[in-house]
Amino acid sequence: MTNDIELGRRKVLAGFVGAAALSAGPAFAQDAAKEAPALAKLVADGKLPKLADRLPASPMVVTPVEKPGTYGGQLRRGLRGSSDHNGILRMVGNQGLVRWNAAFTEVLPNVAESWEVNDTSTVFTFRLRKGMRWSDGHPFGADDVVFAIEDCCKNSELYRSVPSPLVIANKPGIATKIDDNTVRVTFEAPYALFLETLATPLGQHPTLFPKHYGALFHPKYNPKIAEAIAAAKVSDWGTLFRSKLGDIEIPLRWGNVEKPVLDPWVVEEAYTGGATRVLMRRNPYFWQVDTNGHQLPYIDAINFSISQDVESLMLDVISGKLDIQDRHIDTLQNKPTLSQNATKGNYHLVELINSGSQQCQIYFNMLHKDPKMRAFFGNKTVRQALSLGIDRAEIIELVYLGQSEPYQAGPRPGHPWYHETLARQFTTHDAAKAAAMLDAAGYSKKNGQGQRLHPDGSKVFFAIDVIPTLYPDLVDTLELVKRHWSAIGIDCKVNTIERALYYTRGDNNEHDVAVWPGSGGLDPMLDPRDFFAQHPQGSRYAIPWTQWYVSNGKEGEEPPESQKQRMKLFDIARGTADLKKRTEAMKALFDLTADAFETVGVCLAVNAFGIASNKLHNVPGKMPSSWSWPNPGPSLPQQYYFG
Repeated sequence: MTNDIELGRRKVLAGFVGAAALSAGPAFAQDAAKEAPALAKLVADGKLPKLADRLPASPMVVTPVEKPGTYGGQLRRGLRGSSDHNGILRMVGNQGLVRWNAAFTEVLPNVAESWEVNDTSTVFTFRLRKGMRWSDGHPFGADDVVFAIEDCCKNSELYRSVPSPLVIANKPGIATKIDDNTVRVTFEAPYALFLETLATPLGQHPTLFPKHYGALFHPKYNPKIAEAIAAAKVSDWGTLFRSKLGDIEIPLRWGNVEKPVLDPWVVEEAYTGGATRVLMRRNPYFWQVDTNGHQLPYIDAINFSISQDVESLMLDVISGKLDIQDRHIDTLQNKPTLSQNATKGNYHLVELINSGSQQCQIYFNMLHKDPKMRAFFGNKTVRQALSLGIDRAEIIELVYLGQSEPYQAGPRPGHPWYHETLARQFTTHDAAKAAAMLDAAGYSKKNGQGQRLHPDGSKVFFAIDVIPTLYPDLVDTLELVKRHWSAIGIDCKVNTIERALYYTRGDNNEHDVAVWPGSGGLDPMLDPRDFFAQHPQGSRYAIPWTQWYVSNGKEGEEPPESQKQRMKLFDIARGTADLKKRTEAMKALFDLTADAFETVGVCLAVNAFGIASNKLHNVPGKMPSSWSWPNPGPSLPQQYYFG
């Protein structure tokens, strides 16, 4: 499906070459396929079925970046603390029904060998790979997809609301088994973006929960579930189910060594509290092969070492103890150090093309529990004044080494949907005008230190939550923002906290202000969290509005008309296959977002980088950097090899 979103990505990613390709291909000759020596020995010893009985009839054929590789070795990658689960997801857990190609421009077959879509984009029929198996050898098929959607995702005891990738026009899709290898998902309204959404990390639910295993912890299938709950010493079956099968974005996904998966590697040492590493071994039933018929992955194991600080990760990279890493080390400030030590560490730099919009998006909690702060953050004039009070030129020069430009939000320059007003308004530093606007907004009174007061005489003060281990550049940025705002009478503090606490405060609507890199630069429809209250964890300026949206009005707080209009426009845009109508709806949405001015951006997101060992082959020299394209996963680490 080629559309204007993809054309925009192609324009901005011009020159991106050399990435792995996927081919559905004809049925592969099983007698030509080969396997890792360790697996061959297990077959010879009678401990594992022969390869022809482990692969599907038509395995996915992967074209390597450079050339077919050789078996062996343990890949080393770093995690940061106990909540870095997405570091594993990005490397291993990308086995959805479909996936992105390497250039982030097209959806390709994956677990689903092929599909058909009806003319109205309401019925999606997926043909699964006949003979495909979970990592424990149990057959995978349509029953698993139906179980995951109908029995799990649509169960209110597991999910407060059905995951948004499975919902359009406030109605979830219905999964139906056609035969053992064919499943149909039907929606009441057009959902033209369904395949693209399934290719993102949040679209993995249909292939996440094996029925034969998950049924053991589900009351519909296990009449003795009460005994299982008691034995596990948990309060309910939902908690038991989560502990055994996890979810897309939680550490528990990697915390159970018994859970069957479709991934290239299987957890051997789990991601649990107090762990110093996560060890994963090859999946003997993995369903992809290279162009010579060798079963993937090439690499035997992945060792995710767990560091407690970024400095330890940097030392491991410089000393050659990590084979591929970008997460946590990819700040501009680290680039000179990593470049200078490349020979010592025997690695090279890999360019990461930023698909984001904003380097530092500031989310004022407009629905703050404190009425005074709600009134302050909810005042658009206040937000505009705070934006004008930021000296972006100084931040760009000092923090980002001059490699950016002032920016608010929205698609990046060069994208077909670039919106000048949304991107550029209130980005010129004007402290005098900012002060006058705060006066006019009702915050003209000050104390003896020149700090502004609420109408009741109490001081205006707030904390800005930031995760220093994840985004150290944002801490430096906020320290400058704090000084800039102090000059116009606003007192605040930079609240550096651990990631788990950051999420907890946001989920419970207990934060004042939070920051995160802004999304939607190249993928505005796949991650629109900054354009309206859409993401239950990401739209941190109005979490209760998001809860209202995803629950179809059953939870959260009813949003104002502008938000409701944007929610409707987005549903229209993602539901239509008519590119002209989609573009019109999104541009109208951007107009409303620009007028509401709910978040404040600092500067355009800059390209990042990572490192790859010189001994590690088939790693692209460039790749997108995005949550929707969860790098490096779509570059297919299963075809990396040592040589």
